[in-house]
Amino acid sequence: MAGMYTTHMHLPRMVDMKEKVAEFWQEEAALSQPRKHTLQPIVTGTSVLGIKCRDGVVIAADTLGSYGSLARFRDISRLMKVNDSTIIGGFGDYADFQFIMKLLEQQTIDDNVVGDGVYRDAPSIHNWLRCVLYNRRSKMNPLWNTIVVAGRDFSGKPYLGYVDKIGVSFTDKSVATGFGSYIAQPMMRKAMEENPNMSVEEAKRLMVRCLKVLFYRDCRSLNRFQIGVVTETESSISDPISAETDWSIGANPSGYE
Repeated sequence: MAGMYTTHMHLPRMVDMKEKVAEFWQEEAALSQPRKHTLQPIVTGTSVLGIKCRDGVVIAADTLGSYGSLARFRDISRLMKVNDSTIIGGFGDYADFQFIMKLLEQQTIDDNVVGDGVYRDAPSIHNWLRCVLYNRRSKMNPLWNTIVVAGRDFSGKPYLGYVDKIGVSFTDKSVATGFGSYIAQPMMRKAMEENPNMSVEEAKRLMVRCLKVLFYRDCRSLNRFQIGVVTETESSISDPISAETDWSIGANPSGYE
């Protein structure tokens, strides 16, 4: 009978309050950390140039990725062929530009999967990029890029657009980013005034001349560049090429001895 009144007491497990307090404050510290965004670009590319001509659009950029003032990466492509009607060029942080290229690659894959024959023309891609960049800017976490969109619309007309990291966008007959907006843009505008019916080949020669001047003047540029062309029958990006330079002109300026 005595066994009938036997009870089994379950004692609570001893809790180490020091561990609990430490865990609590670790969680609080993790939650109180500030949100971390890119505050400045790291590996950057300089000028991208674009010009509309009689039978298409020409876009150009060098292949240098600068790590601060160090010419660190000399063989990166800052031009991307999105589809048969559009090529884009990126100025600014190269990692952010790679992110944009991945987004566009996925958009192209989605179009191909649908298989209805409909594709995004240059104005559509330009407007889409404007929305993406403005959206990131509104979240106070911008993509540190300026994008030049070169191509043609559904009617086959040449199209050239510009959009920067805060979503400001416009179209023009010629555009330039970075230092090129001060050096190359006046050269392109003058050439278009003198020859408003410029051909693609003439535009390509003008691009080579502008990039050569930028190589002389811009310490973040390189004499190795790519030229992209979009016409009704062609959408291509050249292999890296170089222009002939002459540094003997460096002896001409005076007054800096």
